[in-house]
Amino acid sequence: MECKFSDGTHETYIEVNLDAQVIPKRASFKYLGSIIQRNWEIDENIAHRIGAGWMKWRLSFGVLCDKNVPPRVKGKFYRVVVRSTMLYGVECCPVKNTHMQKMKVAETRMLRWMCGCTRRDKIKNEAIRDRVGVASVEKKMRESRLRWFGHVKRRSIDALVRRCERLAMASLRRGQGRPKKNWGEVIR
Repeated sequence: MECKFSDGTHETYIEVNLDAQVIPKRASFKYLGSIIQRNWEIDENIAHRIGAGWMKWRLSFGVLCDKNVPPRVKGKFYRVVVRSTMLYGVECCPVKNTHMQKMKVAETRMLRWMCGCTRRDKIKNEAIRDRVGVASVEKKMRESRLRWFGHVKRRSIDALVRRCERLAMASLRRGQGRPKKNWGEVIR
């Protein structure tokens, strides 16, 4: 395998060869179930998680939309099957408000469909959540992120994941506008 990107020059196109075949450049790739993008965003990963949730929804449609099944049982089934699929691996991603909104919209559509309600019925989302017994996806995502953070904080101070606490970004030039929060400010 030959990689021509460590010769000191900064080219815009880096060529990677495996034997005599050139490996094409990709904007994103999937690694351990998560989609990693070149620009370090997670838009594709969130869309993939929502799509996976809808796929599990379609597979369990017979149970979730059956009128003979009580709403609380539907809610338990939803939490175990669909929500766990949507939230897989999201605890260590830097989720933005737009990503959270997309997750909430998808979940609300699924819950309304489970109850047989439409937006035209003018039933509040909280009432539907109470009927099914499901907490907000936003609360569950926050809970899983705090659980993950607890695991990180319990690691030894020399662990690779803990070394980022001691990094100092002195030569970083900030752009215009409101400065972005670092992970320490988010945790506080």
